[in-house]
Amino acid sequence: MLEQLCETIVPGSARVGPVVYIDAILAGMPEGQREVALASIDSLEPMAGGGREALEPVAATPGFQMVRAMAVEAFYSDFVAPGAPGPGAWQEIDFVFPLASRYEKDWSYLGISG
Repeated sequence: MLEQLCETIVPGSARVGPVVYIDAILAGMPEGQREVALASIDSLEPMAGGGREALEPVAATPGFQMVRAMAVEAFYSDFVAPGAPGPGAWQEIDFVFPLASRYEKDWSYLGISG
């Protein structure tokens, strides 16, 4: 369900495994904040399969904005989950310059290797 939400909010993001990133972010949140985030995700469940039109009525709500922020961060941070087909967002948006091409991403702070 969360992957469907991410794909609806950020088209093309499912190929990088945003749920892996979001799960890692949630695991590192303080308990109260994590509960709010999980409640926000759960509140959007009925709309997950309905596409963009289903989410429009809740687009201005704090819950949607929280989920949107996590989905955008999961994709545009150039995260690609282990085993996900990719490519990452940086390649898609042609974010290529000498320093970025030498940059090695280390997701170990999230508890994710690979």
